[in-house]
Amino acid sequence: MASNRVAAGAGVGDVDLQGKTVLVTGSTGGIGRETALALGSLGARVLVHGRDREAGAAVVEALHEAGAEAEFIRADFASLPDVRDLAEDVKTTTGRLDVLVNNAGGYFREPRLTEAGVEYTFAVNHLAPFLLTNLLIPTLRAAPAGRVVTVSSEAHRSGTLDLDAVESVERYAPFSAYARSKLANVMFTFELARRLDAVTANCLHPGVIPASGFMRNLPLPIRAPAQFVGSVLTSVPFSPVSSVREGAETPVYLAASPEVADVTGRYFDDCQPRRAAAAARDEGAQRRLWEYSAEVTGLQDIEEV
Repeated sequence: MASNRVAAGAGVGDVDLQGKTVLVTGSTGGIGRETALALGSLGARVLVHGRDREAGAAVVEALHEAGAEAEFIRADFASLPDVRDLAEDVKTTTGRLDVLVNNAGGYFREPRLTEAGVEYTFAVNHLAPFLLTNLLIPTLRAAPAGRVVTVSSEAHRSGTLDLDAVESVERYAPFSAYARSKLANVMFTFELARRLDAVTANCLHPGVIPASGFMRNLPLPIRAPAQFVGSVLTSVPFSPVSSVREGAETPVYLAASPEVADVTGRYFDDCQPRRAAAAARDEGAQRRLWEYSAEVTGLQDIEEV
């Protein structure tokens, strides 16, 4: 059953996004797809991102059928050059980006390094959105009230920021790597919010979604209890049981609702602000993460936020 907030349109039922352009990364499936469709239904022009052109074309077609303007831009988030190309494509496509939803990411069981020599989970889930957001800051600032929305997870509470570990796959543990990347999402959001003016930055936990592709990617020892919990619980603090559509509720709320137009530097769960883990609120660690991320992504060669 949909929550009351979902049934009411997650606080965005009367919002008109006509004339606004949004980029939703990882929007060829799952929460990203539902977020793109919801924002398109509110009138936004939607830039759909993913790796699979066929899946991207299907989402664009669905948006067109709903009367929304949309187009697909391909990029592999494991490749920093691809992320830079994505940013350039967005800038070529629009001179003003009203909303960036950093949704793309995943849970990866096998240990591997990217071409840049960084652990794959950290690279895809944190470094890619870090670089993309920074490259698109001028485009976001060109909007009257730009917003950056980053999908994190309650898993951030289990994460530890070990920057040495992200350059090695020795003793790789999939959930630890995932939790670290989600912690980095929250820390990045908080540091970004302090650095930005005229653009808001918030992050969120989308909820436990038993039917999602992410849940299927969990290793069996974690997947089985997680699916059991998801099937029997109806209300858990910070972890509401959700469908994929309901999982898009909070990102859509943060992207479109006038209730949060001036809110920045916050972590949300179920469309409500929550207190993030203590590790995520460490400003010194946030700056260290920013400096490390800027160095690895080559952010020094562009105008820094």
